Amino acid sequence: MVSPPGAWRWILLPVLFLLLVSVPGGHVGAYPERPIRMIVPWAAGGDTDAIMRVAASLLEKDLGVPVVVVNIPGASGTAGAREAKKAPPDGHTIFSVHDYIHTTFYTGVADINYWDFVPVCLLTSTPSIVAVYGRARWRTFRELIEDAKRRPDEIKAGATLGSTSHFFLVLIERKVGSRLWRYVSYEGTAPRMTALMGGHIDVAESNLTQLDKARAGQIRFLALATEKRHPSAPDIPTLREFGVDVVYAVNRGLMVPKGTPGSVVARLEKACESVARDPVFADAMLKQGTDVRFLNRGQYTIFLRENDALNKALAEYVGFKRR
Repeated sequence: MVSPPGAWRWILLPVLFLLLVSVPGGHVGAYPERPIRMIVPWAAGGDTDAIMRVAASLLEKDLGVPVVVVNIPGASGTAGAREAKKAPPDGHTIFSVHDYIHTTFYTGVADINYWDFVPVCLLTSTPSIVAVYGRARWRTFRELIEDAKRRPDEIKAGATLGSTSHFFLVLIERKVGSRLWRYVSYEGTAPRMTALMGGHIDVAESNLTQLDKARAGQIRFLALATEKRHPSAPDIPTLREFGVDVVYAVNRGLMVPKGTPGSVVARLEKACESVARDPVFADAMLKQGTDVRFLNRGQYTIFLRENDALNKALAEYVGFKRR
């Protein structure tokens, strides 16, 4: 084989080098090339884990490679976020995230926020519900609020402080314009619901995954934080019906490390849309008390920016300060 003339050699070598280093592993290949790991920053068995395992199985069908859920719990979701942030930006690590990414940042728990990643898509929203002890005296949300206004800091509200379960109840206080509850901290949904069912606390944030407990009389749903009544539970009034303009949910989506090629992000975005349109996903989310809510990467980026501003304001309202 005849070598190119000297002048051409020095032109071609840099071009060949750029072609080799522009893709992972130094070679050109179609994405995805191998199994994808989905980091879920919570323990197995929780709401996020259950939702994302369904999503992972359907992503596999679209992408043609295994999508393996890897649970990395710890530090209120921050351990998983750090692992995802340092992963190679090649699309073979995706990060399951929800609103905690804002709350942990503004409460000083974490130094990572949504802008440390590239948004891919929003997949689901799980609307929040004001729930009380099943034998509580309050039959309606209005009765609860009027009582809380008369004796602020006496009604015990269970929450993971600095999390969505806390900020939801804080948002209600802010909209009502009065301090209402005395907060009792619990790490996670399971101990909080156990405390509520036992009457150790009076009120807590819940969702439609606990509908069986409400129907059994163990807890009572007073108001739902949606724009209109939910088809899964049409007997639960919305907060807006009581004059409290609060729409709130736990919103779950996917992100990838910064530096991930745009073509890879676009491929993942397309796969997410396929998942969101799949009736199998819709049926599974209905059983999870969760709404399918697909936003593409552009829409999701705007959503994250607006949600971040809300959570920053709530953290400041409560008195949290970043260290």
